[in-house]
Amino acid sequence: MKRILLIIGIIVGITALGLGGYGYYLYDSAKNAVNDMQEKVEMDNPKPVIQGKDLKPISILLLGVDERKGDSGRSDTMIVASVNPNTEKMFMFSIPRDTRTEIIGRGYEDKINHAYAFGGTQMALDTVEKFLDSPIDYYVKVNMESFRDIVDAVGGVEVNNPRAFEYEGNSFPVGVQELNGKEALSYSRMRYEDPKGDLGRNDRQRQVITSIIDKGARVTSITKFDNILSILGDNVKTNMTFDEMKNIQKNYKNARNQIESTEIKSSGKKIDGVYYGIVNDTERARIQTLLKENLE
Repeated sequence: MKRILLIIGIIVGITALGLGGYGYYLYDSAKNAVNDMQEKVEMDNPKPVIQGKDLKPISILLLGVDERKGDSGRSDTMIVASVNPNTEKMFMFSIPRDTRTEIIGRGYEDKINHAYAFGGTQMALDTVEKFLDSPIDYYVKVNMESFRDIVDAVGGVEVNNPRAFEYEGNSFPVGVQELNGKEALSYSRMRYEDPKGDLGRNDRQRQVITSIIDKGARVTSITKFDNILSILGDNVKTNMTFDEMKNIQKNYKNARNQIESTEIKSSGKKIDGVYYGIVNDTERARIQTLLKENLE
């Protein structure tokens, strides 16, 4: 799973607390936090129906942005999920950051993660839609610098590391282990020592986010909820409203039980001295077809 459903997972936890003494307070706090997350982008298509009897499949783009002081940032994590409430199936894949494609609004090809640096969320969204030949309904943008705070707020995460490595002063042996926020951030960032490169890093990120969602859904401490909501409000931006989050959690949650994922295959190539991931037409068509099939 991915960070896309983190907010929804937290809402599940809030709902689980019922309508007791702090129920309304938590609900109101969550609503205010989501209002702080709102960021406006131009969408070419109307949002799909996500309540009532005629539910439509939805697509969500997760942008994990590494924004530091004095840096416009890049979307180092780009994950697309399509959620079909009728087949109760979720299909997910990561777009490698070095993928060479047309940057919409610039008129030339470059690494896909540069779109955010050039034109923020809007350009990143437009570029992904062009690359996939499919509209994106919702997006969730998370500042990776807040990642450690989110992990610490839910009490740490559990991962199952397939390959031992050391990174940023942290040691990660093979096997199941508990990570705090600082360790989880390092675990998710390493890629150069991984034989799979971006794909290996994406696998580790999925592990961490799955654990965050599971932990977030089980949180019952009022103090922890306040802390989580504060972190999310400051570090997450989305075009998903509070009511839309509630409807997605209510009507689409069963799709989490049937998750399929794939990897985008590319070949490395240097062009004018710069490394790119080249996705050929056949592979691109495969990804586009799989995505569209789950959105039917």
